[in-house]
Amino acid sequence: MFDPVIAPSGTLLGLLQRGRGDGTLHALTAPRAEALAALNHCVLHDPRHDWQVENRSLYYARLYLDLNGELDAIEAHLFDPEDVLVADESRTGLALAVLGHLASYGRLDALQLLRRYAAHGVNWAWALDELALRDDDAGLRALAAPVLARFPRDAEGEAELAAAVRDAFEPRPWRLWADDPRESIATRVRAAQETGCFDRWQRQMNSSGPRPGWSVRAVFEWAEQGVERGTPLHVPAARCLTAVAGPEDRPEIVEAARSGTEGARCTALRHLADSNDPDVLDLIEGAVATGSTPVVEAAVAAYERMRSLAAVDRARGWVHRPDALGAAAGRVLACRGAAQDRDLVLAALREAVRGEGPDAPTLWTLVDGTGRLGIACAAPVLRHIYRETASSHLRGRAARALAATDPSFAAGFAIECLWDCEETTRELAARHAETGDNRVVERLRRLASDPAEEDEVQTAVRSRFGPDAPAV
Repeated sequence: MFDPVIAPSGTLLGLLQRGRGDGTLHALTAPRAEALAALNHCVLHDPRHDWQVENRSLYYARLYLDLNGELDAIEAHLFDPEDVLVADESRTGLALAVLGHLASYGRLDALQLLRRYAAHGVNWAWALDELALRDDDAGLRALAAPVLARFPRDAEGEAELAAAVRDAFEPRPWRLWADDPRESIATRVRAAQETGCFDRWQRQMNSSGPRPGWSVRAVFEWAEQGVERGTPLHVPAARCLTAVAGPEDRPEIVEAARSGTEGARCTALRHLADSNDPDVLDLIEGAVATGSTPVVEAAVAAYERMRSLAAVDRARGWVHRPDALGAAAGRVLACRGAAQDRDLVLAALREAVRGEGPDAPTLWTLVDGTGRLGIACAAPVLRHIYRETASSHLRGRAARALAATDPSFAAGFAIECLWDCEETTRELAARHAETGDNRVVERLRRLASDPAEEDEVQTAVRSRFGPDAPAV
């Protein structure tokens, strides 16, 4: 999947792509046709950089309800010939999730569209998972025959069916079909369930991983095999070292961290960092200076896990370095620094935004640290990140940092956050938004009564309406 093209943050499309609360508020006041066009664009061209963790489906579904939007565009997208040519579930996953939420709100057209796609679409498993949460037993039983027809009645087809049953996110349809009154369906599904259970057991028995009695050398060799296969194993290998290494093995591990092969060096650095070895900080610095890219990345990651006072003190000297270790030092200070480190963290935050933009991965930790340390003068930078980032998770972190540093947050961004796509951001807003704006009270009451809203958000809303809460 290609990286999405995100429109400017000041446009309706850009706001909706980011999942910002202002996107919904602007859409409700824009011409309906324009709002629906922007909404359809977002749903049909997933704007998330990480579609597996960022939320948009409930946000878009609620806007379809508010606009009384038709589903013709989604239907055309799902049943386009490209559905056969592009099997990547990210092409249709967002649209199917939106339909699932709409079905839970009682939109019969969304439910019927999900049923039809589960029977005929390529990404049928996702549609079936959505239906498993929302459809009745009769609707799911009607899908048994078309779903099973996807799997030929030969050895390969039965193996694929067993894998589908084993890996199903929602098991309800398969359990229903295992008890189907049609013997041809029930027998086939039960056989697939039994095969899937046997497959899990067999994979566990045939593991090629570490064995009791392994030596330090064997662990290093296993880590190197992972490098050769393109599957880094230094993290589990470092855990193995903790189990097999004794004090007499330290010289061998230190030498591996200094000049070993790639797999051994990464493993040794991780192990020594986790055990707070007295030489590990110098070894990390040396690895960043002389190691390959994977070694540098492993060294930096190992350093960021350290919790010792020595690691924090070293960060104060490393934070000015113009390399990966300098950036990591800034993040260490953000997580574990003291009030004396505020200026260093603020400088790292500004440099990251200036050099890498509002979506830089390092900002996640730096933004959290800014809020933790209460750096009030960072508010302008945090507002910029909030407005411009395409990541709804980073925007939520910026909102939390603003709540801790910006006195104007409650009367400003907190109100918009009540409509945000991320439930954690809505929860934050429910606790902070000032109720002088009539929209806030109305929105809080709607969130409190919405059956699709997360429990944490509704708990936060109820705290505003309780007997001990301030007047709303």
